[in-house]
Amino acid sequence: MSAIETSLMVKGSAGRPAAAGAGHRDWLLILAVMVAIGITEWVFAYRDVAFGIGLALLLTIGIYLTISLARFSQPITDSAESLALIPLYILFTSSLPWFFINQQYLLPAVYSVVLALCLWHIYQKKLGFFELGFRSAHWLKYVLVGMAIAIPMGVMEYLVLRPAPAFPAFEVRYLLRDLVYMLGFVALAEELLFRGLLQRDLMNAFGWRTGLLLAAALFAVMHLTWRSVPEVVFVFFGGLTLGYLYHRTGSLVAPIVTHALGNVILVAVMPYLMG
Repeated sequence: MSAIETSLMVKGSAGRPAAAGAGHRDWLLILAVMVAIGITEWVFAYRDVAFGIGLALLLTIGIYLTISLARFSQPITDSAESLALIPLYILFTSSLPWFFINQQYLLPAVYSVVLALCLWHIYQKKLGFFELGFRSAHWLKYVLVGMAIAIPMGVMEYLVLRPAPAFPAFEVRYLLRDLVYMLGFVALAEELLFRGLLQRDLMNAFGWRTGLLLAAALFAVMHLTWRSVPEVVFVFFGGLTLGYLYHRTGSLVAPIVTHALGNVILVAVMPYLMG
């Protein structure tokens, strides 16, 4: 994997033409932010939740201060602003008083916040949903591709995590509920954030290969809360798969379907088949 795409205009299927090349200063900013995100998520998952929330707040402020006081190219600034959504994600989803919400509604409630952050960013940056990957062309083909990839991915992730069944017995109503939750909230929010915003901006700044790799690494880091090294490794390669689907199709349809159905198989199908 080359460090930086060296061609003057490398254009993927999703996003604008890539920058001519990133300098050492650009790399220093992006890698410093990514390392800080990794440390923050590790502290949050393994050490102290309150300290992790504090680090997320400081990191958010630091990113915005840096890009406000120093001059960077527009693709690097866009990437930094997208990266700032990650500590904001940690901050808002971890510090809000979720105790008053019925547990069965907790998942859509949390991911509604993530969606709101993404939509706020999209509004502030004046981005179009079409350019982010919400495209109707070939949607049925991409749905079928997503379904085909989701089945083995869901089974493999189950073998990594072995989650216990959430209910005493399998029921269709819970399967349908999980499908709605995963498709309409979890997969939609995470694919919009990690592929539609982060990967797109990183590809514009560094080229599609490097952008895909960095976005997949961030996606894996945000799964440290599972406290499982094999899961982090699996999610990294899963992120590469989802990112490549996004790059090749220019659409979020296949990544969203793959992500959602893979999660449904993980939590709502395999535990009952293997239990």
